[in-house]
Amino acid sequence: MKDLKGKVAVITGAASGIGFGLAERAAREGMRVVLADVETGALRDAEGRLRATGCEAISVVTDVANRESVEALRDRTQQAFGGVHLLCNNAGVSAAGMTWELTHDDWTWVLGVNLWGVINGIRAFVPGMIAGNEEGHVVNTASMAGLLAGPGMSAYNATKHAVVTNSESMYLEQVSTGARVRTSVLCPGFVSTRIMDCERNRPAQLSDAAQFERRPEFEAIGDAVRRSVASGMPPAEVAEQVFTAVREERFWVLTHPNFGPLVTERFKRTTSGENPVVRSLL
Repeated sequence: MKDLKGKVAVITGAASGIGFGLAERAAREGMRVVLADVETGALRDAEGRLRATGCEAISVVTDVANRESVEALRDRTQQAFGGVHLLCNNAGVSAAGMTWELTHDDWTWVLGVNLWGVINGIRAFVPGMIAGNEEGHVVNTASMAGLLAGPGMSAYNATKHAVVTNSESMYLEQVSTGARVRTSVLCPGFVSTRIMDCERNRPAQLSDAAQFERRPEFEAIGDAVRRSVASGMPPAEVAEQVFTAVREERFWVLTHPNFGPLVTERFKRTTSGENPVVRSLL
């Protein structure tokens, strides 16, 4: 999809971080933008910032873990702009803890946003995109955690691995059926976002969280991760790579090539039957 001007982009998790970076990039392309997020105040602010640039934008408060909420986002988009050409399933959260200590609420929250959020977005929007028979593109935000594994992040890792394989399957289905819609999967490394503060948007009914940060053996790791995120790649740079991939119809969007050797080593150990080893991702 090379001609983006006047086309419609729907972006979840759009109030901040990578999502808002994608929204700003879409606005620069002359796209009409629908911003979706669960954080009401930040979402309204993001809409105002886009409108101030002359972008035709609307915002819709959306809980991506809830199917009806995503379907309402689709309906509102259709009412405002008609068809959708670029869908960015980007909303994401994280819960840290040992695999055997993560609570049911931890799993429910992370699976709901990171995996069901993508599934709900696909089911709500992609059938119409394909039926419209126009060029279109889906970008699903995974992570390098969808290609690697590390301790203390099994819920997050599990969802991101699932998003990668879900996206790859859909890409192959689109190619094999001759659909005019294509898919990319975004697997960034450390990006300067508010992911480490995502508990601010955790639903009250899912408040039973594992106390990963209280384990002394992981305090240093937690601090290092926070520093790496704070000094990470600016979201605007991630968005630039995403839009290049959209134009090139490229599936993989791997923003941090320095992680490549770790991915290669992991798959070599997998194919040779060797046990996993602890490797620092920092």
